[in-house]
Amino acid sequence: MEQFSVLDYSFIVGYLILTLAIGLLFSSRASKNVGEFFLSGRKLPWWLAGTGMVATTFAADTPLAVAGFVAKNGIAGNWIWWTFVSGGMLTVFFFARLWRRANILTDLEFIELRYSGKAASFLRGFKAVYFGLFINAIIIGWVNLAMFKIIRIMMPELNPELTIVMLVILTTVYSGLSGLWGVTITDAIQFVIAMTGCIILAVLAMQHPSVIAAGGLKGALPAWMFDFFPAISTTPSSTTAQHGAFAMPFASFAAMAFVQWWASWYPGAEPGGGGYVAQRMMSAKDEKHSLLATLWFTIAHYAVRPWPWIIVGLVSLVMFPDLPAAEKEDGFVYVMKAVLPPGLRGLLVAAFLAAYMSTLATHLNWGTSYLINDFYKRFIRTEGDSRHYVLVSKAVTALTALFALYITFFVLDTITGAWEFIIQCGAGTGFVLIMRWFWWRLNAWSEITSMVAPFVAYSWLASITDIVFPVSLFIIVLFTISVTLMVTFLTPPTEKETLRSFYRTTRVGGVLWKKIAATMPDVESDKGFARLFLDWLLGIILVYSALFGTGKLIFGEPVTAALYFSAAAFSGWLIYSDLNRRGWNNLQ
Repeated sequence: MEQFSVLDYSFIVGYLILTLAIGLLFSSRASKNVGEFFLSGRKLPWWLAGTGMVATTFAADTPLAVAGFVAKNGIAGNWIWWTFVSGGMLTVFFFARLWRRANILTDLEFIELRYSGKAASFLRGFKAVYFGLFINAIIIGWVNLAMFKIIRIMMPELNPELTIVMLVILTTVYSGLSGLWGVTITDAIQFVIAMTGCIILAVLAMQHPSVIAAGGLKGALPAWMFDFFPAISTTPSSTTAQHGAFAMPFASFAAMAFVQWWASWYPGAEPGGGGYVAQRMMSAKDEKHSLLATLWFTIAHYAVRPWPWIIVGLVSLVMFPDLPAAEKEDGFVYVMKAVLPPGLRGLLVAAFLAAYMSTLATHLNWGTSYLINDFYKRFIRTEGDSRHYVLVSKAVTALTALFALYITFFVLDTITGAWEFIIQCGAGTGFVLIMRWFWWRLNAWSEITSMVAPFVAYSWLASITDIVFPVSLFIIVLFTISVTLMVTFLTPPTEKETLRSFYRTTRVGGVLWKKIAATMPDVESDKGFARLFLDWLLGIILVYSALFGTGKLIFGEPVTAALYFSAAAFSGWLIYSDLNRRGWNNLQ
């Protein structure tokens, strides 16, 4: 392929200048205090906060990963992440309003709102450094590696290492200058650019002469690759594209459908909400905007965004059928390289830059919020003024970026198996992350145990047995929950005054808070949990119906698509009606 044209570079440079300009525009507002820097002054409307969540989870590696799932196992291969819809909807209806109501700066601040004693202080400080620096740097490193691959294939005339360094510097500058205000505004613009570019790519890919000559996607590929649901197999391993139709073992299906979404911690899909998702919920105007932001995020994340990537994954099989299994993800980039004319190449690279930089900027801001609010301000300098904390925040943003670059180039070699590893090493933690809201008896030692136990169980399974994922997930979850409950009842409960303060602040309600609620008759807590569960189920139906309806429409089945869309619309109407009956004024 010939080198990029002047028009291509014009798109790329124009995008980068726009991004930096937004950072400069919002720099004065973000410098007022840490509330402005990390939470946009809690003034974000739902559509902006929700779009920020979607843009952040649209990283440079995400389209490649989805295309790889499709190329290996057909459309049904996406169930490895589609099952997280249940957890996303749980966050929408049970946790979004609670996070906003808690009125805290970070989700780690929740720890000392909910727990008491030295164990709570230790847990907050440890998680601030562990997640804000180390885990955050590893995630940024994965994203850097994906962008490195795109630059190396699409723009071989550039030095990919130097290009990544320059992009990280630029992103650090605008996110450090503008805080969450600039990050959120650029997220919205970046999401539009990234989606537009991917849609254009999918359309051009389907119309490429080699695809048309092969009879189109449905003529060139076996019918099973277009199935939305995998067959359930009784054999211990999946049947993949190399051997026939994709059949998911029952253990894998059960692990993902019934356990993984609530039991395992995973960045961006934390049970009960957390991380940068919680940050955006807490930055919303009020509880109503927090709920709507998370609902929009969940719908867009699962039902809107993936279809262009799925189509390109299918096209890659037609255009590059001989790619080895380990390089199936690269097929997405090879399709870009093959089908895009001059000008559009630059637009697509700008789209991937948008996806990459939105994720990078959010992670830098979110990780810094942990390191400043939950470590530096909590344990090192507790009495600084707003100006001091904002200046330190900007410095820590830069240091976090430097550490992530070190991880990228000197530690990470591959992300193969990373999803399974993280899911297993966080298996069972979700039980505490959910129940700490609804059961007064859990304490800081419960949460500490739920973090340590999965590593112990995983290490034992990996070194002593031949049990592997997904069967290992059941064992790790059972072990983690059992040990966590044992430690909970062997250690003292959280101090009564802390529990009463938490209950008064969040008004969480529920039968498992009756012991505390009985001492606080003046507090009017939340009710109607059964209706929330109904909304949760309707939300799941809404997302899956919209997801499959869009797919059926793309592949020329309008009648089936209409049925799916009708189910989505009816579910949405029932949710809206229920929230109206409950009164939106309860979500202010």
